[in-house]
Amino acid sequence: MNKETITEWFHGLQDRICAALEDADGAARFAEDPWERPGGGGGRTRIIQNGRVLAKGGVAFSAVYGATPRNILQALQLDEADFYATGVSIVLHPHSPMVPIIHMNVRYFEMTNGTWWFGGGIDLTPHYVDEADARHFHHTLKAVCDRHHAGFYPRFKAWADDYFYIKHRQETRGIGGIFFDRLGEGEELPKEQLFAFVQDVGEAFAPIYTHFMRKNADLPYGEAEKQWQMVRRGRYVEFNLVYDKGTKFGLDTDGRTESILMSMPPVAEWHYNLQPAPDTPEARTLAYLRKGITFIV
Repeated sequence: MNKETITEWFHGLQDRICAALEDADGAARFAEDPWERPGGGGGRTRIIQNGRVLAKGGVAFSAVYGATPRNILQALQLDEADFYATGVSIVLHPHSPMVPIIHMNVRYFEMTNGTWWFGGGIDLTPHYVDEADARHFHHTLKAVCDRHHAGFYPRFKAWADDYFYIKHRQETRGIGGIFFDRLGEGEELPKEQLFAFVQDVGEAFAPIYTHFMRKNADLPYGEAEKQWQMVRRGRYVEFNLVYDKGTKFGLDTDGRTESILMSMPPVAEWHYNLQPAPDTPEARTLAYLRKGITFIV
C-alpha cells in the first residue's frame, strides 16, 4: 500500500459522499472547483448551496506535496524533509436549526524520510442537543471503532472532547465524536489495518448525516430558534479560526484560501453577553457542552 492507493481511495470517497448528500437534499447539486497548489499538488473543492436541507456545505479532496514549511517542522517537531498530504474534509451547515452541523476529516501524511501517519475524525455540532440523536451518533461511531480496536472509541472520544473545546468560552464546540492524529506512531496495528479503520470512518459519514437530514429537516421551528442557530454558528467560526489545526496547516502550507475557509457558515451572529433564560432549550443545550459527557448507555 502506497500514497497513490490511499489518494485514489480518498478521491472516490469524495464522489460517494457527494452523491449521497445530493440524494438526501433532493434539490441542490455540488459545484466543483478544481485547483492547483503552486508548491505542488492540488485538489477539487465541491460546494453545495441553497438546497432544500443544506444552506452551505463543502466536500473537499486534496493531495498536496513539496517542501515542508519551517513553521510546520517546528510545530510538529519533525526533521526536515519534503511532505505529501492527502485527504477529504467536510463541513455542512443546514438551513434548519433542528439539523446539526457536522464535520469530518480523514487524511494521510507522509515525508520523504519515512515518517507517516493518519488523522481525522467526525464530530457533531447540534444547535439544539437531542439526547436520542446524540446517542445514535456516538453509538454509531463506537461501533466503527470497536470493529478495529476496543480501545479506539474511549481514546478518540476523549481526544475529541479536548480538541473541539472553545477555551475562551469554556464550552465544547458540540457533542464531540471521535478525533485522532498521528495515528501510526507507536501503534500496535500495522499500516494496512489503520488505513482500514480510516476507510471505515470515512464510509460512516454519509449514513450518519443523511439520517439526521431526513429525520430532522422538517421539524418545526421559529424565529427564536433561527437566532440561536446564528449564535451557535458564531461559536463554530470562533473555533475554526482560533484553534483548528487543519485551518492553520492549510494556510501555513499556502493552500487554497477558499477551500480552507469553506467551513465558514453563510451567515452567523454575535450578541453581547447573551445568556439564555434558565430551563429553556437553549440553556439545556449549553449544559451539554462540557467535556466528559457520555451518550453511551
